[in-house]
Amino acid sequence: MKKEAKRKLAKSSKYKEKDIKRTNKFAVFLACIIIVYIAAGIGNIFTSGNVNSAWYQSIKPSITPPNFVFPIAWNILFLLITCSLFFAWINSNKKEKKKISLLFAVNLILNILWSFLFFFLQMPAFAFFELILFWFSILFLVIGLWKISKISSWLLIPYLLWVSFASILNYLSAF
Repeated sequence: MKKEAKRKLAKSSKYKEKDIKRTNKFAVFLACIIIVYIAAGIGNIFTSGNVNSAWYQSIKPSITPPNFVFPIAWNILFLLITCSLFFAWINSNKKEKKKISLLFAVNLILNILWSFLFFFLQMPAFAFFELILFWFSILFLVIGLWKISKISSWLLIPYLLWVSFASILNYLSAF
C-alpha cells in the first residue's frame, strides 16, 4: 500500500511540475510580448504622425515601399523578436540571462532612438549613423544568442535584413 501511495504522489508531483513549468513559460512569453511591444509603441509614437508629413514626403526615396507595408513588416518583426527573446530566455542559465537582457535592452533602445532621430527630430543623417549602431546591435544579438538558442538567432535574421534595407532608405534620405 505504501508503495502505491508513493507512486501516486510521485506521479502527481510530475504533473504539478509540468503545470508549473508551463505556467512559467506562459508568464515569460507574456513578459517578452510586453517588453517588445512597449518598445514598439514608444517608437511608433515618434513615427506615426510623421510618415505623411510634407517633410518626409520630400525626402522619401523612390524605392520606399508603400506606407501600408511598414506596420505589417514591423508587426511581424516584433513578433519574431518576441519569440527570439522567449526562446533565448527559457534556454539560458542565470549568467546568460544577464547577457540576453543587456543585448535586447540595447537593441530595443536603439530601435526607439532611430525613430526619435529620424521622424521626430527629422535628422536623417544622425539617424543613419545611429542606424549603424542599431544594425550592429542586431548582429550582436544573432551572434550572442547562437550558443544559447539557435532558433533565437534564426528568428532575428529577417530583422537584420529589414534594417539593412531600412539603412539604404535612410542613407538615400539623408545624403
